[in-house]
Amino acid sequence: MKRFWLVLLSLGLVMAFSVSAFAVDVKVGAEYYAAGMYLNKTSLYDGPSTLLAYKWEKAKKGDDPLTGKWKRDDKNDVTLNEAGSTAFFFQRLRVGTDFIVSPSLKLVTRFDAMERIWGGARGESAASSAAGYDTLSAGTKAENQNIAFDLMYINYESPIGLFKVGYQIDSAWGTIFMDSSMPRGTVAWSYTNGPWWFYLGYKVWDDRSLSAVTTPAPIQTDLDRDKSALAFKYIGKDAEGGVLGGHVRDARSKTAITNTTYLLYYLQPYAKAKFGPVSVQAEVDYFWGDYPKDATPASLNQKMELLAGWVDATANFGMFYAGGTVAYVSGDDPSTTDKIEGNSLVVNGGIDWNPCLLMFNNDVTYWVGNVSANGANINGPMANAWFFQGRAGVRPTPELDVMLSVSYAMVDKKPSGFTNGGYGTEVDLVGTYKITNNLSYMLGAGYLFAGDLFKGTGVASSIVTNPNDVPAGVTPPNSGLTEIQNNFILMNKLILTF
Repeated sequence: MKRFWLVLLSLGLVMAFSVSAFAVDVKVGAEYYAAGMYLNKTSLYDGPSTLLAYKWEKAKKGDDPLTGKWKRDDKNDVTLNEAGSTAFFFQRLRVGTDFIVSPSLKLVTRFDAMERIWGGARGESAASSAAGYDTLSAGTKAENQNIAFDLMYINYESPIGLFKVGYQIDSAWGTIFMDSSMPRGTVAWSYTNGPWWFYLGYKVWDDRSLSAVTTPAPIQTDLDRDKSALAFKYIGKDAEGGVLGGHVRDARSKTAITNTTYLLYYLQPYAKAKFGPVSVQAEVDYFWGDYPKDATPASLNQKMELLAGWVDATANFGMFYAGGTVAYVSGDDPSTTDKIEGNSLVVNGGIDWNPCLLMFNNDVTYWVGNVSANGANINGPMANAWFFQGRAGVRPTPELDVMLSVSYAMVDKKPSGFTNGGYGTEVDLVGTYKITNNLSYMLGAGYLFAGDLFKGTGVASSIVTNPNDVPAGVTPPNSGLTEIQNNFILMNKLILTF
């Protein structure tokens, strides 16, 4: 009997301490994909290309230094080998869970798990390790290969508006163009009144304050990067539009000596409309400011003025549809040293926007790395480019969608020394079949006709093994033309959502 009362008392205590938990409803949604990728070449070099090494042999003492000569230094030649193919399977599980405390209050969370190549090596990539986080995640690449939480914030619908406090999605606005849905610590307020929506937010990108795990060197406060934003939009029956604006302050490079602080301002208007069977969307992204401001010496001060935008249209005619896209991201003019017209880290096409299977596609960047030649690459996100795409598709049944697209891209500003500016032309054929309401399968093939941009300056550079001895104005010999090749990709993906 004593044991009975002990068990009963224990159950009572459990119930007493769990009353608040019983009032919580839980809503779970998830997406899992398993995919396979075959990339024919991991670079665009066509066969081995040797960069020849030379050294400058000085003239005899007393002679004119320009009378020296180049001498082959074959021990230091470098061969750029033709890259082979790569093929692997990869996967990701993304789970979103809302803990609903009351109709107006909930805790929103999301995590990614087992984001990895089947049987592949695990660890950090150079890019994610340097950035301190993974692409589109609040965790590192290694954490995502096991489990990493990206979102966790309070969502409170108050009488004066909606408040969100915690890690939530940032850099996603208007259309999908230039969106990179990165989780960041944010305090945000929004208010909806009929078709009108208003927004105010403060976002923390990087905090360099002294803490248990961070010791700034030199010791100095306020070395953070943060952003403030305000926006409004109108959402009607067949049209919507709005403007996002704000300010970014980046003081991570500031010291007592250089006083370097980057200040940026931005405006991002967008619009969407439907005219009968035609859906149109457009966005303009304009950034300007000082990059940096008040630097020491003053010659380091530069003005930044960046522009990007796109127009996209799709017409539906029953089982057939057709559409087109024009996109632009400004590039930096190498002839202007006091002004920055393009910076891929600030303004680009966005990681969420993947217009092709190979060109400017984040899946290739994330899982394979850069596919490049001579310093030019075709991976996402799009930068310093004009992009044009035409596409057509057919839906013979509600479950099946087959689309063919042809895309062409070229640079906006040629890099210094480059004589050609074409990224190339890509043809993609993609089919998606909806097996059930929750399960779909995608199969796609893409072929890239590589552009002449990847030939670099048109002539492969030589290697100079004693550059400090070379007189000013003396040009080393050239190694010869760099040959490039086309490339193709095959991809399939099984997607489960619930």
